[in-house]
Amino acid sequence: MRVIIIEDEIPAAKRLARMLHAIHDEIDVVGKFDSIESSVKYLRSATGIDLIFMDIQLADGLSFDIFQQTEVKTPVIFTTAFDQYTLKAFKVNSIDYLLKPIDENELKQAVEKYRQLYKQGENSFSDKIINLMREMNTAKYKERLLIKRGQQLSYLKTEATAFCYVDGKLCYAVDFSGNKYMLESNLSQLEEQLQPNKFYRINRHLLVNIEAVGKVHVWFGGRLKLELLSSVNVDTIVSRERVNGFKEWLGQ
Repeated sequence: MRVIIIEDEIPAAKRLARMLHAIHDEIDVVGKFDSIESSVKYLRSATGIDLIFMDIQLADGLSFDIFQQTEVKTPVIFTTAFDQYTLKAFKVNSIDYLLKPIDENELKQAVEKYRQLYKQGENSFSDKIINLMREMNTAKYKERLLIKRGQQLSYLKTEATAFCYVDGKLCYAVDFSGNKYMLESNLSQLEEQLQPNKFYRINRHLLVNIEAVGKVHVWFGGRLKLELLSSVNVDTIVSRERVNGFKEWLGQ
């Protein structure tokens, strides 16, 4: 079994490789990569890889960006210290999600799960992944956002939310009337909690509702710039690595 590890912490990558070799000597770790950039470069031309172990938070961003920059057909087992990305993990071709520090028995079970899925043939494996994605798509997303005004808490309906953005260390939501609200959640949490067919994170600072997108302009360097229906004093340029994903989202 040919395996690659995507992990930006060298000790964690070495420990995982040792654990995999201990599980079975037929597991061959053929590469270790510590960034989105190096992983994408390798995966664009790689062949014969059976399984990927992938950390989520890498030095140059979240590893989910890898799936936006190149097609990843190989099954993935995510390894992370954070549990808030579970839903998003199963929207790509993930078969398991292991929390750090990785438990040896849980790692064995994850590898066995891969074996059980894969040995039934590629079509069966694909069908199982599709079914997992369908199950995830039926999950309940937030219908209201918790907002804070002074010492009071209230809520904003997600359907009334035009976009959410980051300003410094604070996160805000803006409704379709242009009213601004301070949120309790951060943008990464909101990206996980809001319906993905309705909301899309176009860059590090801005998450937009499809209903708030007025016009889309072709911009410099292959990027896109949005005109939103509600005014916003924040960068509305779709980052280069998210352009393809944004186009797919826009055309659903």
